[in-house]
Amino acid sequence: MPNARLSNARLPAVAFWCELALLDGVALPGVRLEVGWNGRLIAVTPHSAPQPGDVRLGTVLPGLANAHSHAFHRALRGRTHDAAGDFWQWRQAMYAVAGHLDPERYFRLARAVFAEMLVCGYTAVGEFHYLHHRPDGSRYPAEHAMELALAAAAREVGIRLVLLDTLYLDGGIGVPLAPEQRAFSDGSAAAWLARWHALRAALGGSDDGPVAGGTDSRVTLGAAIHSVRAVTDAAMEESLAGLPDAVPLHIHLSEQPQENADCRAAYGRTPTEVLAGLGALAPRLSIVHATHLTDGDVTLIGTSGATVVICPTTEADLGDGIGPALALQRAGARIALGSDQNAVIDPLLEMRGLEAGERLASGRRGRFAPAELLAAASDNGYAALGLGRQRLAPGDLCDLVEVAGDSIRTAGSLPGQLPLTATAADVRRVIVGGRVVADSGVLVAGGSGVLDGHPPGALRPEILLRDALAMLGEPTTPASGERP
Repeated sequence: MPNARLSNARLPAVAFWCELALLDGVALPGVRLEVGWNGRLIAVTPHSAPQPGDVRLGTVLPGLANAHSHAFHRALRGRTHDAAGDFWQWRQAMYAVAGHLDPERYFRLARAVFAEMLVCGYTAVGEFHYLHHRPDGSRYPAEHAMELALAAAAREVGIRLVLLDTLYLDGGIGVPLAPEQRAFSDGSAAAWLARWHALRAALGGSDDGPVAGGTDSRVTLGAAIHSVRAVTDAAMEESLAGLPDAVPLHIHLSEQPQENADCRAAYGRTPTEVLAGLGALAPRLSIVHATHLTDGDVTLIGTSGATVVICPTTEADLGDGIGPALALQRAGARIALGSDQNAVIDPLLEMRGLEAGERLASGRRGRFAPAELLAAASDNGYAALGLGRQRLAPGDLCDLVEVAGDSIRTAGSLPGQLPLTATAADVRRVIVGGRVVADSGVLVAGGSGVLDGHPPGALRPEILLRDALAMLGEPTTPASGERP
């Protein structure tokens, strides 16, 4: 790969020299990365020698995006795995956790979860956020209290956050909200749009683009429609008309067969066909799960150029099923990856899970090439979040993940096959915007500029998690497992 450079009037803030770096999935030796004042790469030079002052790294991957997360679900890890049930029963336990959260508790929990993501190799996260109000649906005295708590949590640990503020209006198609869902709703699409635009201004953004203020701010605002279960076609149409065209938009789609059955009964169409009829299928749309699709759905999604966010560990944990990821990619869709309920936080296991699902469904090996798995976790995920390209090329954000190629798990692996052998335990230094923010499972003080002066325990995600879960207390799970 030849040396590539962008002109920049200001000198680079820092440079990294990588013993090996995976560029488009190909391992190249001696890659020198020069970073500009704005945290973006201005030069990428393979086959080079380190220069005095360079930060020396081992094997480096491009930054990895968690394209779909519900941070608060992390509180359920290890608490919902000991009894039979299905998605709907798990959802009841999730509502119990949601009912215990307020802005302070959510800040502490999200800070801990984002810290765990960061040390495990995620450099960016799309937080699919619908905990907007108090449990009874009333507003907090401070405007955008829950949203700003998430923003503060991300800034404190140093992860890049795209807040996917979510429209959620109904308890099901033709079903009013249940009491435990009232915190999610603004009452109407118009009210949600008004709050969304006010939140954008509060975060320092405008309608000029998906990145707030046109800068490389680590916290930016996207949008989401929860699902066809939770938003009518008329409300979806209104919300689509009220959002700026450049804003990334996400939606849950066909995660459960019941969703498809309810949608057909109400609209005579599949959820994908409903979106197509609204003109929502487009390159800016990211469809989460897409597990239970017809062949026609696959064609519609593929030809639209939308992204499909597969969440392998969650879809396995909840027994959702195995979606047609490879068929969607071959039809033209981009595939990205997410941790969803955060029962597992490990971007490398999500890559492996994507391939494992295809092997289990088809009975064949080698369905996604390792380079395709890496692209799903990096370039495609960043694009889904409106963060641009992420391929370690000039102009890209300098978000990097150093992975040990000589651990007990990876020893003997070809560098290009690390997505199939490494885990989060092999993640060493993590760089966001040209700054080291984590190292060997610990946050780096000064990496974000906020954790300076905190006690040492504040740099360890497990300590943050212990304290956040203790503050949250012991949610009471409803006795009934019935679907609301």
